[in-house]
Amino acid sequence: MSRPVKGSTLRLRPERSAERYDRELTVERLTSKGGLKERIDAVEAAYEFMLAYAAQGATGEETGSSGTEIRAQLKRSDRALDGLTSLLKAAVKKKRLGPAARYRAFIRVIEQDAGIARAAIQLVLAQSSISSQLIDNLNALIHLRALLTDLFLIDEVLKPTSGAQKD
Repeated sequence: MSRPVKGSTLRLRPERSAERYDRELTVERLTSKGGLKERIDAVEAAYEFMLAYAAQGATGEETGSSGTEIRAQLKRSDRALDGLTSLLKAAVKKKRLGPAARYRAFIRVIEQDAGIARAAIQLVLAQSSISSQLIDNLNALIHLRALLTDLFLIDEVLKPTSGAQKD
């Protein structure tokens, strides 16, 4: 079940509300044991919101509309990506996962994709008005899509039930 986003025709599931992410994306929460999940959720929620916003055909931001929400979603996503690779490196070290070189190599991939995605997100945030077309182009960015896939993969690999490590 979804609810309308205040002042727009977009709908968000209750568990993806902006208020929830504002509360959860505190420094303490992002660096806590469950921090990776919250970061992934923030990036995924922003991407889902961007898909809906792009389909809306908005020409730019208007006060109190979904244009304000798109900016908030992008900022949350940007904050979630800040320091992400440090969190991943610490998780791998704490869990004593190996072979370490394979984890380091994949974390470098995440770092590259996250860096490019953040640069694009920050470029969009620097605009005085965010149109649906601009967001549609951001959605199409292969690095943003790759980043989501990277995050889903590492999240699964880091789960205790992902199986024994192989050489």
